[in-house]
Amino acid sequence: MSDSTDSSPPAAALSDQEVVEMVAGIRARLFAEVGKVIVGQQEVVDQMLIALIAGGHCLITGAPGLAKTLLVKTVADVFDLSFNRIQFTPDLMPSDITGTEILEDTDQGRRMVFNKGPIFAHMILADEINRTPPKTQASLLEAMQEHQVTVAGNTMHLPEPFFVLATQNPIEMEGTYPLPEAQLDRFMLNIVIDYLSEDEEVAVVTRTTSGKKEPVLRLFTGDQLQAFQKVVKKVPIAEDVARYAVKLAASSRPNRPGTPDFVNEWVSWGAGTRASQNLVLGAKTRALIQGRAHVTLDDIRTLALPVLRHRILINYRAEAEGVNVAKVIGRLIESLGK
Repeated sequence: MSDSTDSSPPAAALSDQEVVEMVAGIRARLFAEVGKVIVGQQEVVDQMLIALIAGGHCLITGAPGLAKTLLVKTVADVFDLSFNRIQFTPDLMPSDITGTEILEDTDQGRRMVFNKGPIFAHMILADEINRTPPKTQASLLEAMQEHQVTVAGNTMHLPEPFFVLATQNPIEMEGTYPLPEAQLDRFMLNIVIDYLSEDEEVAVVTRTTSGKKEPVLRLFTGDQLQAFQKVVKKVPIAEDVARYAVKLAASSRPNRPGTPDFVNEWVSWGAGTRASQNLVLGAKTRALIQGRAHVTLDDIRTLALPVLRHRILINYRAEAEGVNVAKVIGRLIESLGK
């Protein structure tokens, strides 16, 4: 684990108000520590923080070499979470992730003993998840939804809090397997990491070739993170704001009453109920991080892209016309007005 300067009381001793105050100050402290290792990418860090405090999983998309793995490891250090990295390859098997039973000699004779796989950690980095076939990708489904794994008829619970942060290369790259819709829907956010600006890239090159490393400090614990997650769910939300989130997700579904014409024209498959839930949960988290006890429509709109972009499947007509998912989501927000 990383060094610690955290002297805050245990989560069990904190009142809801004290937890709210901790969440309100978390953003600046996290940026300060992550900034020791990662240059720029503040929007990416913001979205990852929202997912963690909301208790959701993240899909991180970007070209190789953009520090996706380093970012996840750094955030795990800041929260003092156990961390395992699984490199997904075409020959990876489900048992390589969940674990397997092995025959072992004991004092009582030979017996089958379960050898835990790397999935048994607080934070799992599923690196290049779309480089392995669907059978192995699907081995994460139960873990992501139920926070447990079943092997040889035995169900074992995973440590809490539990997160899967999966990186994937753009699907246009050779040797990739697109994730099935059922698995995509279990990721709260799809975070896209883009190339740095020239000044930021200069800073990265200078820092990484100097040999100097500043240690990342542990600021929070897993118990505190679980306390954050419980308080987020208590944040009130006005009915009109919740209804806006539901309408935004529902309007992405083609061939339904009230669906905009451009959706019927461009979209093959729209977002489901999990999208509405994640919009609301993410908006509550964003409000708390910014020191507010109420959710606004702007919170919903800000999270629309990372929540919806992996849940909306555009058709060949949209691709032929140069329309991408981001444009569809932008049009959806416009169609709902202010």
